[in-house]
Amino acid sequence: MRRFAVICDMEFRLFVRDFFGFFFALVFPVLMLLLFGGIFGNEPVYDGADIGMMDVTVPAYAVMVTGVTGLMSLPLTLAGYKEKKIYKSFDATPVGKKNIISAQVFVNLVMTLIGISILLIAGRILYHIQINGDFLSICVGIFLSIGAMFSMGFFLTAIGRDLKSTNMLCYLIYFVMLFLSGATMPDQMFPDTMKKISGFLPMTHAVDLMQGIFAGESLRLHGRELLILGALTVVCTAVGAVLYRRKDWT
Repeated sequence: MRRFAVICDMEFRLFVRDFFGFFFALVFPVLMLLLFGGIFGNEPVYDGADIGMMDVTVPAYAVMVTGVTGLMSLPLTLAGYKEKKIYKSFDATPVGKKNIISAQVFVNLVMTLIGISILLIAGRILYHIQINGDFLSICVGIFLSIGAMFSMGFFLTAIGRDLKSTNMLCYLIYFVMLFLSGATMPDQMFPDTMKKISGFLPMTHAVDLMQGIFAGESLRLHGRELLILGALTVVCTAVGAVLYRRKDWT
């Protein structure tokens, strides 16, 4: 346990030094919040609505954070470690590559939770957002969204042949989902064709789930989203694990 804590401390330091992961997980969502908050404020989403624009935007930005860490930071770091033969070096020590991978998952999980917490605090202080969902439902939504994004990132690393191909896959999938899922702008603004495409994206279901439970809706009303995200987590993790066993780590 002490050895794992030392590895996690090292990975935390590396994460903070990496501008991309640190900025887009902790800073960029808050900047987006300030930008759109300055434009729309927390005015009702439509006349007579009980919830405001920032009430639905903040949960969507929380999913953005999970996408940054799960689809960009985690898989690209793992792919980079493989290409630089870091796993081979650690396999020659008592640490082993499994501890390095586990530490990466743990560090990105913690940074995701920190990023979401900062976002919620900023939304609460600056725009007095409403959080009507119960604590347990919100935790289920957050951790299921994290699980889905992390498992996808794990899968992308497993199928990528090298850092370059993994980089291309991660960037392509992340930015497509980022702009078409409603994570950056409300999907009510999308034309019908884009809405149909959006329905096939996992991040869309994470956004719908998060917005629903933050508004106080029961998890029972989001069975479809729970099923899709849960199945995605299980399938991507299982397939990724099989591919990892066959991967040439040397």
